[in-house]
Amino acid sequence: MSANSQSAAAALVQRYYDAFNAGDVPGMLACLSDDVAHDVNQGGRRSGKALFGEFCGHMERSYKEQLTDIVIMVSDDGGRAAAEFTVSGTYLADDEGLPAANGQTYRLPGGTFLDITDGKISRVTTYYNLEDWIAQVTGKAA
Repeated sequence: MSANSQSAAAALVQRYYDAFNAGDVPGMLACLSDDVAHDVNQGGRRSGKALFGEFCGHMERSYKEQLTDIVIMVSDDGGRAAAEFTVSGTYLADDEGLPAANGQTYRLPGGTFLDITDGKISRVTTYYNLEDWIAQVTGKAA
């Protein structure tokens, strides 16, 4: 496509992460297609904005996170993007299947792969090293 498509995609991804860092779930949802595919780290795929919003609610209860050092990369046609970042967070409340929460802090690298269709994010696939996160919140070496 064009540099316009590439810059529009980069701006969309930046808006998504700005909303994330502001705790603005409606702002994040506004960046997504109605049928967004959400691949959860170490988990399955969820489809649609409603399930994405439910996931965000769950995350808000258990974690307080900020993303820094965000680097956004976009394909020439603007159809795919990736973002690499540092996650700094606090584990607020127990999450099923994970260690007990007591306000532990953590810092780890993460990344997301995104598809962009018709000016909206249509796929969000997030990755971070779960073993590293567990080691940090339990105080045990990975």
